Amino acid sequence: MPADSGMAFVLVQHLDPHHPSILPELLRKATRMTVAQATDETPVQPDHVYVIPPNGSLTIEGGVLRVESADGDGGPRLTIDRLFDSLAQDQGHNAVCVLFSGSGSDGTIGLRAVKEHGGMVMAQSPETAQHDPILRSAISTGLVDHVLPPEELAGKLMEYAAYLRHLRSQRGPEAQVLATSDELTRICTILLHKTGHDFRRYKTPTLVRRIQRRMQVLQAPSVAGYIERLREGPSEADQLFRDLLIGVTHFFRDPDAFAVLASDVIPRLVDVATLDGTLRVWTPGCSTGEEAYSVAILLREQVLKQDSRSRVQIFAGDIDDEALEFARNGRYAEGIAQHVTPERLERFFIRHDHVYQVAKEIREMCLFSTHNLIKDPPFSRLDLVVCRNLLIYLEADVQKYVNSLFHYALHPGGYLFLGPSENLVEPQGGSHGSVGAVEHDVEELVLIVQVTPGPGLFIARREIPDFLGLSEEFANLYPGHSGLNHREIRLA
Repeated sequence: MPADSGMAFVLVQHLDPHHPSILPELLRKATRMTVAQATDETPVQPDHVYVIPPNGSLTIEGGVLRVESADGDGGPRLTIDRLFDSLAQDQGHNAVCVLFSGSGSDGTIGLRAVKEHGGMVMAQSPETAQHDPILRSAISTGLVDHVLPPEELAGKLMEYAAYLRHLRSQRGPEAQVLATSDELTRICTILLHKTGHDFRRYKTPTLVRRIQRRMQVLQAPSVAGYIERLREGPSEADQLFRDLLIGVTHFFRDPDAFAVLASDVIPRLVDVATLDGTLRVWTPGCSTGEEAYSVAILLREQVLKQDSRSRVQIFAGDIDDEALEFARNGRYAEGIAQHVTPERLERFFIRHDHVYQVAKEIREMCLFSTHNLIKDPPFSRLDLVVCRNLLIYLEADVQKYVNSLFHYALHPGGYLFLGPSENLVEPQGGSHGSVGAVEHDVEELVLIVQVTPGPGLFIARREIPDFLGLSEEFANLYPGHSGLNHREIRLA
């Protein structure tokens, strides 16, 4: 790399925590950039290289490096995941993460965050590496933008940085790619023709962000030029399709919400299932399976606790065949230890080197299949629907349509479990908020809806502000229903 690239580099390596590192000295012999071992509260400067200290955990916040002791409970030291995750949140589409030779799977979970926030992911080609497990783990996600020999990674990085600088000079500090409605329509039409999936009812900001990310990776000069690239062959259409489906997912995401589900809903479901023998769950938009398996673990724990003989069926659907195959295998990077308790890792997972595989008893509860929530018939006679962080990507009228599907799919007494940002109804005039998301100082909202035998709905929630016109909103959403028959506030 040249000494004046204008970029800052942060190097994280798995070091012996008990010995000083000579890495800074070695790097100073190989570059004319300033090289230093990172210390806490160090402002990041261009043309500098910062090296993680031994026994340290390195993150970035507000353009400032933070260093903490990595002393822990003996679990995996996921220093790369932690840096990537903080880098994604701090730098957004300006972030680039690069993985080199190494063992383990550290970085595999963190690179997903970089992609989610619009950054770029690169990796050394495994055949050029002395140790390739860390590379193969990352590449298996399908989220790595460039896999190249080390000597080519530097050139690609310089090209990408030059492209971002050009965008900023032309379009301002946010470097936004501007697309007209006609151009977006053409892109969605090409995607429909080449992939069979229709993204025209996705929210425009989501489409623009993901198209911008692909244009940045390809260094496309204009939206028109990118459209021509899409038309040339199937590969770019497939890549954009995968990028549009990148979701925020990990085991037990929003742990407070899952705690409410486990304490207030799961026991009731198992009680009912004990009577008729079967418990049916649907998780649309299941992605790589973490959420479906999280629900399966909660149900299995409760079944064992109640010594029930109930059979659990979890129907997990998605339109991404690669994600579904990943979910069926149930093999996840060791970074899941950040979100799964040691007790659950021991009970419901099998450790294979640096990978955790979901135990067979949990995998057999889940049926992963290709299913399009918008155009395919819904499942029916369900006890629970788990739909978190999917509706927020759809336009309002499509959200209402999907809500009606859920209402049909759930039998009386069934539950709908939504994410903290999901909306069940549209706010009236936009002044009173909505059931799914409010602009109040509430750290975590949990929305669980239960269909009652009579008209109306039951809401169980940690905190519910007093909305004006709530019953009227539900009456509009479900014509013929008289609004809320039951309302209950549960404080977790």
